[in-house]
Amino acid sequence: MTSRRQVLAAAVAIASARTAQAQPAWPDRPIRVIVPFAAGGNADTIARILQPRLQERLGQPVVVENRPGAGGSVGAEAVARARPDGYTLLIGSNGPLSVNPVVQARLPYDAARDFAPVAMAMQVPHCLMVQTNSPYRSVADVVAASRAQADAIGIGTAGVASATHLALESFKAASGARLLHVPYRGGGAAVPDFIAGNLPMLFTEFSTALPLHNDRKGRIIAVASAARLPALPDVPTMIEQGVANFVAASYVGLLATAGSPPEAMRALGAAMAAIVAEPDFRARMAAMGGEAANGALATPDGFAAFIAADLGTSRAAAQAAGIRPE
Repeated sequence: MTSRRQVLAAAVAIASARTAQAQPAWPDRPIRVIVPFAAGGNADTIARILQPRLQERLGQPVVVENRPGAGGSVGAEAVARARPDGYTLLIGSNGPLSVNPVVQARLPYDAARDFAPVAMAMQVPHCLMVQTNSPYRSVADVVAASRAQADAIGIGTAGVASATHLALESFKAASGARLLHVPYRGGGAAVPDFIAGNLPMLFTEFSTALPLHNDRKGRIIAVASAARLPALPDVPTMIEQGVANFVAASYVGLLATAGSPPEAMRALGAAMAAIVAEPDFRARMAAMGGEAANGALATPDGFAAFIAADLGTSRAAAQAAGIRPE
């Protein structure tokens, strides 16, 4: 005779099966990818490259939406406050994830708790560039000259409290260089003054500097990557030139709202892991002066650890430079 317990267990099993059948596989509708910057920059370019690839692998339309403002905070907040279902994603980068938490006093989201990292897409190393006719051929030359001159040597970045500014401050602390920070409104905004000869040096993204180097409008003398870059194999790294363990880069990656379901995170993670391994994608990143993500950086845990470490580096650099949240 069937016991009451057996009947109850069978009923629960049937109900669970029906519930599972009623829940469609993720995704079952369009996905929105928010870029927290205006069109045309690195983050937007990466989003447009990812869009058709994500769409193909996930089997649903993927719509890219630019929502700029407050150094990326406006778009990041939209994702942080979205329903945690995996259908609203963020193209995250240094600004909203590693810099704004350090320099903005009233950030409308918690960068460490409100997002679920999926994978890094790419990094663009920072680099030190001098004028084509500059006597400086190495980091040692720059450090020696900066200490010998009465006036500090000017060096341009993308702006106060930008990723390149904080990296510059870390470089100064690590190398002992005495340099005068000259902030601009974006890395590209410094280029005209540099080309005109009004700015002795740039500390900028490799993607900004490489065209100038190739056109002989400037000369890259050091890259802040762990190894030499294939695009300029003759240019040594900061580490090779005595700046111990110095690595600095701008990064772009994909994140979901914290609490998104496991099935969404698995599908997104699998899609991104496959995309960053594509030879065509890696070639596109290299052509931009960047490096597609490798290994752990293309995983949720690896990307999360990277963001946390970069946030710590940014905080230390801001403190060293006397930058306080505003």
